[in-house]
Amino acid sequence: MTKLFTCLLTVALLALASSLASAHDPSSLQDFCVAVNNSNSAVFVNGKFCKDPKLTTADDFFLPGLDVPRSTSNQVGSNVTLINVDKFPGLNTLGIALARVDYAPYGLNPPHIHPRATEIQTVIEGTLLVGFVTSNPDNRFITKVLNRGDVFVFPMGLIHFQFNIGETNALAFSSLSSQNPGVITIANATFGSNPSINPDVLAKAFQLDKSVVNYLQQKFSVQ
Repeated sequence: MTKLFTCLLTVALLALASSLASAHDPSSLQDFCVAVNNSNSAVFVNGKFCKDPKLTTADDFFLPGLDVPRSTSNQVGSNVTLINVDKFPGLNTLGIALARVDYAPYGLNPPHIHPRATEIQTVIEGTLLVGFVTSNPDNRFITKVLNRGDVFVFPMGLIHFQFNIGETNALAFSSLSSQNPGVITIANATFGSNPSINPDVLAKAFQLDKSVVNYLQQKFSVQ
């Protein structure tokens, strides 16, 4: 009986370890699974219904227009064009996404995290100051100045940013290891949540005066 219990416990622990290890986008068991908005489809994978593979065309795996500069006329001076499975159905089950990031002079892609993806970024034009912060308790700030042709990786789930420190526009492209990486902008999520987080909580957490918290909540709630 003891040996049987030990065997069952071992199997259970291995199963748990396996489920944790595959916490990212699941591996595809077919060549592709182009997403369609058709509930009559017989196959449902990664939250999307799949198009019949025999009906796929080259257009299912093609997306034009990423060469066009995006407007950076906003408060932070940057614009992220994310190409995920919702915009590009051919990405379904492939575990990858792409982003074009445009920066005005001194434009910032504010501190944020991707809960489901590691990001690798290549600078196409300009000079960027980039960095990420490691997890508790060290909270090490790892930073680098990137120039044209440089590549930098931001580990999954860590707070990171990019800042254009040049006097001209900058451009970068990022690949992300999920078809739907998600993004949480730290300031917006903290001070602009809906409904708002109790200001007493934020005042104590950030060691701020409550009036400052109220101001920040008002500022970010209208964005």
